Amino acid sequence: MTDIATERAVRLAAEPLREAGPRPGFASGTLSSLRDIAAHRELMGFLVRRELKSRYKDSALGFLWSLIRPLAMLLIYYIALGKFLGAARSIPDFAIFIYTGLTAWTLFNEIVTIGTASIVANSGLIKKVYLPREVFPLSVVGSAVFNFLIQLGILLGATVVVGRFPSGTRWFYFPLSLAVLLVFATAMALLLSAVNVYLRDVGYLVEVALMILFWASPIVYSWAQVQKTLYPKHVTLEQLYLANPVTVVVVGFQQSFWVAGTGRPIPDHLNERLWISLAVGVLLLWVCQRTFARLQANFAQEL
Repeated sequence: MTDIATERAVRLAAEPLREAGPRPGFASGTLSSLRDIAAHRELMGFLVRRELKSRYKDSALGFLWSLIRPLAMLLIYYIALGKFLGAARSIPDFAIFIYTGLTAWTLFNEIVTIGTASIVANSGLIKKVYLPREVFPLSVVGSAVFNFLIQLGILLGATVVVGRFPSGTRWFYFPLSLAVLLVFATAMALLLSAVNVYLRDVGYLVEVALMILFWASPIVYSWAQVQKTLYPKHVTLEQLYLANPVTVVVVGFQQSFWVAGTGRPIPDHLNERLWISLAVGVLLLWVCQRTFARLQANFAQEL
């Protein structure tokens, strides 16, 4: 038994010493982190599957819950805003309009909310073994996209039912809007999940911020109503409103799937705004990842 232990110790001593953890530097550190994440892609896939299974564990309806919540929100807003407050009279195909916005918002909200808690939720694993910590918020992105695809299928089915399936050039807005949403949501998930380890109040702040952001985006009301209220007396407020990336993303989704809204007002230069938002989002994602890399050094001690 002693000989086996000695032989094992000799073999371990002969192995080259590898430095664990992210390397400093914006350029070299980023490349190192990307290689580390790519090397653990199978683990990330496992975490995505675990996230999906644990979310609906011991549930009789399982993945149907990913549809029930947005459909319930759709019903509430459709009845409360569309019928009782009369929004449906000024917005054609109000159900498609509102579900389009909710589909985009649910993806963003899920990534940011669950991503913020992802490091703390996996504290047991983080304290036991080294692995790139980014895989935890990234696995949340993967599971959220899975749920999003289910809801997107429902949305497309609804457009078929009402006889207004999107076609032609309007599809160009969808991949660009989705890219902007994913980049910003992932950046926020990385940054907030790291800060949440040191300041647990972050989770509560995120809930409040997302509630404000929901109502500061044209999800349950149209851009035409915003423009009518702010333009031309409050141009600065209008531009500030459009600086919210969720706003341009939601309008981009509506341009893709809300066929009945064709010809209604949209923000000027929407396509250019989406490209600019994507460029800013990529830069923000880079900065957030490097901030995450700096903060993760003490995760195990703080957890």
